[in-house]
Amino acid sequence: MAENDPITRFVEWFEKAKASEPNLPNAVSLATVGADAQPSLRMVLLKHVDDQGFVFYTNLESRKGVELAANPRAALLFHWKSLKRQVRIEGPAEAVSDAEADAYFASRDRGAQLGAWASDQSRPMAGRFDLEKRVAKFTAQFGIGTVQRPPFWSGYRIAPRRMEFWSEGKFRLHEREQFVRDGAEWRVERLFP
Repeated sequence: MAENDPITRFVEWFEKAKASEPNLPNAVSLATVGADAQPSLRMVLLKHVDDQGFVFYTNLESRKGVELAANPRAALLFHWKSLKRQVRIEGPAEAVSDAEADAYFASRDRGAQLGAWASDQSRPMAGRFDLEKRVAKFTAQFGIGTVQRPPFWSGYRIAPRRMEFWSEGKFRLHEREQFVRDGAEWRVERLFP
């Protein structure tokens, strides 16, 4: 591993998490900020990581989508209890390309594709039957044909500017290492626990 490459380190930790976490090792907390300056936090699923950043997909009209459109900065937190490790990531959010979103949407199972059309994510509903009616509507609309990606559904890439790797230590003397983007390079700092 390159000593100053946090993406490589993340991928190594992520592979270990895939082997040890019982459920959803790709689950990550996503923090955004609303127009009222109120922070908002929820879980999403990491779908891709590379040197450009960390990608998840969502309804762009959801609370997180609206908040990221207004304030395109976010923070992520992976916590892998089985490994006693966590990774914090902060940086700007940018929309993925239409080609990336189309390719990922096409890889989803049909039920998830129809669910993307049916859910008015983050909006109030009178009851579960409202959602079931919408699923039935879109199931009938698409029939056995290909389900195209909704125009209001896409992905975001969080381009890391700061990453922190935390490992549990005895007597709460944890290991913390922070990587801060400095132009094209990463500056590495050890932090007190």
